[in-house]
Amino acid sequence: MITSFHRTVRTALRALLRNILRSGLTTLGIVIGVAAVIGTMELGQGSSRAAQETIARMGANNLMIQPGTAASGGVSFGSGTQQTLTVQDAEILSQDGKSYLHSVAPVVRTRTQIVFGNRNWVPTYLYGTTPDFLEVREWDLEEGYCFTDQDVRNANQVCLVGMTVVRELFNGESPLDSEIRINNQPFKVIGVLVAKGANMVGIDQDDVILAPWTAIKFKVAGNSVANVNQSAAVKDDTSQQINTLSQRYPNQSPNLYPAQSLNQLVNTPLIDRRTNCDVIWARGLTGELMPEAKMQIGEILRRNHRLRAGVADDFNIRDMTEQNAALGATSKVMGNLLLGVAFISLVVGGVGIMNIMLVSVTERTREIGLRMAVGARRGDILRQFLTEAIILCMLGGALGIAVGRLGSLVMRWFLHWPTESSLPAIIASVTVSVLVGVIFGYYPAWKASRLDPIQALRYE
Repeated sequence: MITSFHRTVRTALRALLRNILRSGLTTLGIVIGVAAVIGTMELGQGSSRAAQETIARMGANNLMIQPGTAASGGVSFGSGTQQTLTVQDAEILSQDGKSYLHSVAPVVRTRTQIVFGNRNWVPTYLYGTTPDFLEVREWDLEEGYCFTDQDVRNANQVCLVGMTVVRELFNGESPLDSEIRINNQPFKVIGVLVAKGANMVGIDQDDVILAPWTAIKFKVAGNSVANVNQSAAVKDDTSQQINTLSQRYPNQSPNLYPAQSLNQLVNTPLIDRRTNCDVIWARGLTGELMPEAKMQIGEILRRNHRLRAGVADDFNIRDMTEQNAALGATSKVMGNLLLGVAFISLVVGGVGIMNIMLVSVTERTREIGLRMAVGARRGDILRQFLTEAIILCMLGGALGIAVGRLGSLVMRWFLHWPTESSLPAIIASVTVSVLVGVIFGYYPAWKASRLDPIQALRYE
């Protein structure tokens, strides 16, 4: 059996080598098809990995909890207009939601001018939060260290800055231990965040400053302002009332102490631990547990807000994984589309092989008749032509793998497209090549084996 197989392969190779050019042109379709499959799959996997990295930079498995909607006279003012979330809500979620939540962080947002030396800038994001915010967003530090819970309790004026802020204020130099002024309040820079780039809508995530929420809430913002430049809202009131007991009219109550200016009030805040926050960020343990995490968050907040059954939620929960799933689905659809086009190329190559093999059968009719006249059986003729087709496809598959890998590397080196080597793509390409050889080579081989030896010998 083995000797017969070796003899069949040797005969097939000898027949193919007699027409090298035709054999090479026959395998060209398979080479192109396999190269297209490998290049497409590696490009698709690279794009998928790049998309996953982008999603990770945006904060995978994140839940954003917003306050409820205020309304008056039947007119709704939109999401987040009712101040219903507090820092205590975040603390309770962190304690009671450990079975589904990895970390929770409250956020107080504001927007105001920051100054360093003779430079100034208004960052896109100025967040007052807790150290857990970096855990929620999976954000590392390029240098320095993060502020602590003790800094939050003491309202210490320290902050972390993003790469865009470093570029705009510090001209790319290290800002560690520098002092910037946020709305005329001095803040010490203790850390620099790793660059994340833009999010899905193109907003620069590195244009950010993070500080203890107590310092932002009570020393910078004073209230919830998400989109307004707060720099223009503060005015230095240097006027002080005179401490005197003399009054012109007896019915006026005496003012024993001078009224505090706005700056004095900001510098000596009365911290209320139940103060509201603008948003609460939470990170689920895994993507599969996100539905359960949303349900648990809703139950905890409704219980903490004392909402009766039938009363609508006074908060909104946005699942960031929905956007991530949509992005992943889009990438998958595009990859499958390109893969389908590549497989069409393989089919076209297979049709080409069948065409050439049919031509070969016609040209070698006399040879087939002679072989059958000296004792070759129909099975021998079938195996020979089938082996020729499989050899052509396997040779084309091997060359296609080399061309596909080289094309993938060229795209990565020169075009800077994300690619990733794929062993399943190579295995699938070899398998498909063999199947193409068997499927498209069987009919010509069967036709050759069905020739009448007498008629074949008479063929001119």
